[in-house]
Amino acid sequence: MWSPAPLCALGRRRPCPSAPLQPLTRLLQSEYREKTLIHLLQREYREKTLIHLLQREYREKTPIHLLQREYREKTPIHLLQREYREKTPIHLLQREYREKTPIHLLQRGYREKTPIHLLQRGYREKTPIHLLQNEYREKTPIHLLQREYREKIPIHLLQREYREKTPTRLFQRQYRELPGHSWASTQHLPPRRFVSYKPKSRRNPKTFPVLDGRVPSVYQHVFEGNLRNSEAVIKRYSELLERVKKGGGENAIVRHTQRNKKLFVRERLRLLLDPGHFLELSPLAGLELPYGDVPAGGCLTGIGRICGVWCVFIATDATVKGGTIYPIGVKKQLRAQEIAMENRLLSVHLVDSGGAFLPLQSELFPDKLHGGRVFYNEAIMSAMGLPQVAVVCGSCVAGGAYVPTMAEESVIIDKIGTLFLAGPPLVKAATGEDVSPENLGGARLHTQVSGCSDHFAASEEEAYECIRNVVCTLNCVPVPEEDREPDSPLYSPEELLGLAPLDYSCTLPVKLILSRLVDGSRFQEFKAPYGTTLVTGFGHVEGHLVGIVASNGELAHDAALKGSHFVQLCGQRGIPILFLQNTAPQPAAPASISQAEAHSNRLKAQASMMAAVACAAVPKITIVIGGCFGSDSYVMCGRSFSPNFLFLWPNARVALVDSRHFPTAAAAGDCTGEELELNQLKAKLEEESSAFYSSSRLWDDGIILPQDTRKVIAQCLEIMEQKKYQTVFSNPHPIIRM
Repeated sequence: MWSPAPLCALGRRRPCPSAPLQPLTRLLQSEYREKTLIHLLQREYREKTLIHLLQREYREKTPIHLLQREYREKTPIHLLQREYREKTPIHLLQREYREKTPIHLLQRGYREKTPIHLLQRGYREKTPIHLLQNEYREKTPIHLLQREYREKIPIHLLQREYREKTPTRLFQRQYRELPGHSWASTQHLPPRRFVSYKPKSRRNPKTFPVLDGRVPSVYQHVFEGNLRNSEAVIKRYSELLERVKKGGGENAIVRHTQRNKKLFVRERLRLLLDPGHFLELSPLAGLELPYGDVPAGGCLTGIGRICGVWCVFIATDATVKGGTIYPIGVKKQLRAQEIAMENRLLSVHLVDSGGAFLPLQSELFPDKLHGGRVFYNEAIMSAMGLPQVAVVCGSCVAGGAYVPTMAEESVIIDKIGTLFLAGPPLVKAATGEDVSPENLGGARLHTQVSGCSDHFAASEEEAYECIRNVVCTLNCVPVPEEDREPDSPLYSPEELLGLAPLDYSCTLPVKLILSRLVDGSRFQEFKAPYGTTLVTGFGHVEGHLVGIVASNGELAHDAALKGSHFVQLCGQRGIPILFLQNTAPQPAAPASISQAEAHSNRLKAQASMMAAVACAAVPKITIVIGGCFGSDSYVMCGRSFSPNFLFLWPNARVALVDSRHFPTAAAAGDCTGEELELNQLKAKLEEESSAFYSSSRLWDDGIILPQDTRKVIAQCLEIMEQKKYQTVFSNPHPIIRM
């Protein structure tokens, strides 16, 4: 029989059957019962007995227990109970009110703070069985099966199928992925892979080998001949440039500035852009065309900084034919928009246009890449998230009125800017009503009534300041300035005038040119002894890492394979490529079977390099330093292969064949009919292959002086790098004025 003596010895009263305990007495007993010495001792040592420890260690490892644990949760009745157990009304009611009882809330507050709980939390995750479970938990068959089929549920497949078909995604894919077929196919632009190609501190360019740029004495006479030719063509270039800078002529400038109270287009750019040099594109466009001279194509295009951000500007020059749009002007505007889309640059339009030149309407209206394409590109660029702003700084009639209206934000200048499809003379002819330009489409009308313009400016200076403020709100981040000053080449860039070849026969080793372009004249050559007629390697231009592919003779089989390998390396590493093009004249026809086989092998190798260049998803810049002839020009990333920028030296020649390697005919007086025709063809090719003829027709992005090449390349690389710092927002549709 149990005896209560020990409890009595500890001071507790023996319970009496005749006197039941009251509730208060029970609470006191419950509070102190667990704190008796004997109970505390039992709790401390109870868990440490040998039999208990052995049971704890081996209890979970018996075969029947392991089997039960594995299959217990998978019995049908258990799965059914688990599914419906939580959904019974009584269970839901209990769950709702169970957590809100006072004693439960009190326990929740202090439950996690007991010493034994904190100790368990610290070591719970480190037990061997827990670590083993962590390692193998993800590899159970049921988990692997779930992972395999998780991505294949119908809703997920539906999302994946339609996710790529949003309007903005389709627009981006249209402009980014399709291969190009011509210079102006703005919907056929190859993808560009952008990573930072600025040198990191751990990539020290000073470890590259230094090129020997000294001109050997044996080439001194060639150097002097090239120098004389360069001075002559640069003089011609300077004369044409001065002629273009005068716009429509001195009388037109006086009428524009004094009578019409407007600023000249170059003065407008000075107020709009940040101080410093801007990159003007194709300044010689429109000279000596079949329909006459149109200086600069009637508009100035280029790339400059506004509040530190690189922007494409398209500024109409109203001194040239009253701002009338010619076919060459449409072509120039489309090229500027193509550059903006490819490099993700914002666009600024300064519009002062009189509409299309009607006598040439068949050359600028009906086709796909004619005038209407400008408005199409505006909508597409807006959907791509590329901002466009405009200033109405003159009379904008007909097609010229759509440009500022389709821009995302526009400013109109009081008493100067007007916007209408048909001017007062046409209204008079059609209705007999006299109306002033200001009442028909002035600044107050379009800012207060129609809403075609967003900002009213009292003067031109105020308008350009407003545009600068608008650019600050576009969330465009400027390219960070580099603190480190790059090393200058060891040889003078002025010596490039003597290295620009007069003819292919006057070509000097291309490494002499590279030593005057890259930082510190350092160049890491790739496959130096193989395919020596093509020089490939890496260098830095004002701190920008570039891969260089330079012509050094006839593009033979080995040289083409080497070029294909190197271009693919640059594409894989995300390094922009600089092409220095000086292609050889077309080789003579093969005279034997062995020569025909060599030509076939050369053709296959060039096709391989051509494919590599076309598909390289990195920025590409092409400088034509000599000849640009035949299929070799395609291999070296000519205009048809859509380089980001393409420039010519003044001595460059661009043609299908080199007229200077034509057979010489007899004198004019002794010529037969065929010889006379040959002489006329040779003279025609000689005229049409000059750099000035090419640039006036926009077959390139402009002529640059050899000594300015390094600066222009660095500027283009920095412009293309801005894309990396932009935040791209997906828009399902363009910004529309409602």
